Amino acid sequence: MAKAVVALVGRPNVGKSTLFNKLIGKRVSIVDDTPGVTRDRVYGECEWKNRKILLIDTGGMEELKPNDVISEGVRQQTEIAMNLADVIIFVVDAKSGMVSTDLDIAHKLKKSGKPVVVCANKSDSVGNADYNFYEFYNLGLGEPVQVSSVHGHGTGDLLDEVFKFLPDSYEEDSCDSISVAVIGKPNVGKSSLINYISGYDRSIVSNVAGTTRDTIDTLISNNFGNYNFIDTAGLRKQSKVNDKIEKYSIIRSKLAVERAQVCVIMIDATEGVTEQDTKVAGLAHESGKASIIIVNKWDSVEKDDKTMDEYRKKIKQKFLFMSYAPVLFISAKTGQRVNEIFEYINQVSEYNSMRVSTGTLNDVLARAIVKTPLPTHKGKRLKIYYMTQVSVQPPTFVFFVNKAELFHFSYQHYIENTLRSTFGFIGTPIRFVIREKSEQKFEPKI
Repeated sequence: MAKAVVALVGRPNVGKSTLFNKLIGKRVSIVDDTPGVTRDRVYGECEWKNRKILLIDTGGMEELKPNDVISEGVRQQTEIAMNLADVIIFVVDAKSGMVSTDLDIAHKLKKSGKPVVVCANKSDSVGNADYNFYEFYNLGLGEPVQVSSVHGHGTGDLLDEVFKFLPDSYEEDSCDSISVAVIGKPNVGKSSLINYISGYDRSIVSNVAGTTRDTIDTLISNNFGNYNFIDTAGLRKQSKVNDKIEKYSIIRSKLAVERAQVCVIMIDATEGVTEQDTKVAGLAHESGKASIIIVNKWDSVEKDDKTMDEYRKKIKQKFLFMSYAPVLFISAKTGQRVNEIFEYINQVSEYNSMRVSTGTLNDVLARAIVKTPLPTHKGKRLKIYYMTQVSVQPPTFVFFVNKAELFHFSYQHYIENTLRSTFGFIGTPIRFVIREKSEQKFEPKI
C-alpha cells in the first residue's frame, strides 16, 4: 500500500520541527528559535495503526513583506507540500495563543480543500487546557488537539485524528497494468523516452530548479501489455539543491518510486556512470522495487564491438549493490532497442512478485549447506533450522537460526546467490530476516 502523505504547516516557532522529530522518532529537522531556519531534510516516515505515513515538514509561513524573497520561497514550498498532502496538520502555539497570521493560514487551508487537523502545540501542562487554547476554535477548522511535542503528550490523539481522514486504501493503478517510474538525473532523456513510446509530446521536464513541480503519468497499451509510466523531475546532487522548492521535487520522485512496481533508472551514455546515478538507483533498491538500468543516448557514443561490454562492466562495478538489475542500451531519440524495455519490465515485475514454496526453498538450502558448510565462530556453529518466504515486492525470506550473529553477511550473500542462480529473481532485490529460535522448542528441519 502506498504511503499516506501528511504535511505540517504553521507560522514560525510554533514547534513544527520538534513535533516532526517526535512523530518520526528521531532528530531529522533542525530545531532552532530563529524563524526560517534552514533544514537539510524535510521528510520522514512514521507508523501508526500499522499504517506508514510520510511526513513533510515545512518552513514557517509569515506575513509577506515587499521584496522578501526568502519568505516568498518558504510560502511557495509550503503550498507545494500542501498540494502533495492527503492530510494537513496545522500547528499553532497554545502558549502564545492565536495571532493574525494563524487566521491567514487557516483561510489558505480552507481554500486548499484538504482535510486539516489543528494541533495546539506547546500544551505542556497536564490537565485543563490553557485559556489560549479555546481561541483556536475561531479558526473554523474543527476541534484542536492538545499536544506537547517536547514531552510527547497528545501525539497519539493527533495521529488518531489524522487517521480519520486517510482513505482505507489507495487506489492503485489498474490491476492489469504495471506502474513504471522513470528516474534519473536531469537531462538524461526521461521525458524523451516517454514521448517516444507514447507517440506524442508531453510537457518536458526541465532541469531548472522549481520549474517542474509534478510527476506526469502516461498510460501506454501495446502488444506487450498495459503500463502507467510515471515521469519525474531530475534528481540533482544535494549540494546543488539550493532552492527549497526543488527539495519537494525530490520528495515527489521518492513518492513516484513508492507508487511504482518497476523503476527504470536512466543514465546518460555520453556522461558515463556518476555518483549521483548510484544515489538515484539507491532509492529504488532501498524501496525494494524491481529495477532496470537504461543507458540512453547510445547513438551518440563512438563505439566498436567491445564498447558495450566494457560499459556494462563499468556499470556493474558502480552498481554492486544492485548487480541483479539488467542493463539495456537504448536511444530515445532514434528508438533503438526501446521496445525491449517492455520485455524487461514484464520480466522484472514477475520476479519481484515471485513466490517459492517452503519445501522447495529448504531443499535448495540443504543442497547449498552441503556444498558450502555453515560457518563457525569461536567454537560455535551456525544452525539454520529452516527458511520460508513471507512476502513479495520484494521477495522476503525469514531464516530461523540458533544465533543470528553467526549468520555472517558473507554466508547470507552466498545463500542469496544460490537463490538467484536457482530461481532467477532477475531485476529484484531480495530481503532476508534473521530470527533466533531455541533448539528445545522444535526439531530442526535441516
